[in-house]
Amino acid sequence: MRVVTSHTMQEIDKRAIEEYGIPGLTLMEHAGRACVDEIIAGFGQSGRAFILAGKGNNGGDGFVIARLLLEEGWNVAVLILAERHQISGDAAVNLEKLPKAILAFCNDPDRLSDLASGALLPADLIVDALFGTGLRSDLVGIYRAAIELMNGSGRPILAVDIPSGIHGTTGRPLGTAVHADITIAFAFAKLGHILYPGAEHTGRLVVADIGIPPELMESTPGYDFLNSTTVRPLLRRRDRQAHKGSCGHDLIVAGSTGKTGAAALCTNSAVRAGSGLVTLAVAESIHSILELKTTEAMTVPLTDAGSGFLTSIVVPVLEKLLVGKAAVAIGPGLGSRPGTVALLHTLIETIELPLVLDADALNALSEDPALLHRKKSKSVILTPHPGEMSRLVGSSIPDVEAIRISVAQEFARRYDVYLVLKGARTIIASPTGTVAINGSGNPGMASGGMGDVLTGVLVSLLGQGYSAWDACRLGVFIHGHAADLVARAKGEIGINATDVLEMLPYAYQELLQ
Repeated sequence: MRVVTSHTMQEIDKRAIEEYGIPGLTLMEHAGRACVDEIIAGFGQSGRAFILAGKGNNGGDGFVIARLLLEEGWNVAVLILAERHQISGDAAVNLEKLPKAILAFCNDPDRLSDLASGALLPADLIVDALFGTGLRSDLVGIYRAAIELMNGSGRPILAVDIPSGIHGTTGRPLGTAVHADITIAFAFAKLGHILYPGAEHTGRLVVADIGIPPELMESTPGYDFLNSTTVRPLLRRRDRQAHKGSCGHDLIVAGSTGKTGAAALCTNSAVRAGSGLVTLAVAESIHSILELKTTEAMTVPLTDAGSGFLTSIVVPVLEKLLVGKAAVAIGPGLGSRPGTVALLHTLIETIELPLVLDADALNALSEDPALLHRKKSKSVILTPHPGEMSRLVGSSIPDVEAIRISVAQEFARRYDVYLVLKGARTIIASPTGTVAINGSGNPGMASGGMGDVLTGVLVSLLGQGYSAWDACRLGVFIHGHAADLVARAKGEIGINATDVLEMLPYAYQELLQ
């Protein structure tokens, strides 16, 4: 599913009207009809609707909805938060088509409750037609009061295009915002529908065709939203003659004293994600522990002088281990001692195989991100969480979180890497600037080790021959989908990383059905 910014959607509307000659009234009629079709499907052929409308085009959509519901036999009341003379253009045309008996006008917050209560109490449905995706400033006064009235009503709410108060591009509530049960988005989903916290306000999202020409739709720039429908075509079925040698041999360099779990989770998830063979290179002091934790993988002890941490002394051995491998993952649990950081810098500059950098590899890289300009690998995936990303770009975590998409996009372009910025709605950016946003996952993933599992999944997919872009999109979605399957069975509280890695085969299976 393609997702666009609110500005892009405004440009689409403008082009449809000016270049393709589609009247704005026609687009508004189609938008209203799409909402009414959904109302009839969900609430039946008759009922009581209370429509709260603004003075702009979103209110105009609400007027179309009111007229069409009346024609269907519904009882309708419309409260407009403006005076009649303030309504113009296409909205005014549709307002004139409504019987005056169902209309009330109000711009005084002190009168709002009295005017609304008579229609609100018996309503089966509230239609939120106050503001669309063009809203930019915080809501105050009567608008804030109206949203609080809707949210506190206990009635189901249908939002027209976007819940009023949600910024159409960032998903940020502008002072306050409607909590909709269903949102009918026109032509495209907007970023504000899918990014948190806007996603929590959107409810069930329906994207409706309002008659935008197909060629205009297809040429519109946007972002890929990853769900099972969009990801399924990326997944390849296993060849009936497959063997372990044809499914990729991955090398993982991970772990240190006190952090053997990170190495084990990464390694075991690579196995569960479909790798034919996995070799884990670890400090010899912790080797015996990881032999027990990674039964299905091979382990190689590397000299550590009894410290439990790797240094550049192991480079010659690692160079030999790279022979015959398909992909490499570096970082989970390696630690940040100076000798280890020096090793990581060397590996980043010399490894030519597809490469995943996570955790301590990212921390080492943050000391000198320009190292990426000297990398040999043509397919490098970085998987930072917001804290790691803030160190990579030298910014604060709140600043990174405020502009997640642009931060990921700019970094990926600048350093010619694939960047996976983890979090609710993980952002995936390619070196060309293409962006995908993940739709799977749940709050139960707020638990240690989840990132190690993702690294294992990504290196596994690279080793199986997926391109870096496909590996990122498929891997991130599969990782979150496995967690969703766990949550479905156990709930969201108490999920751990092992639960998720063990569910990976089931996540694949659901996509292949």
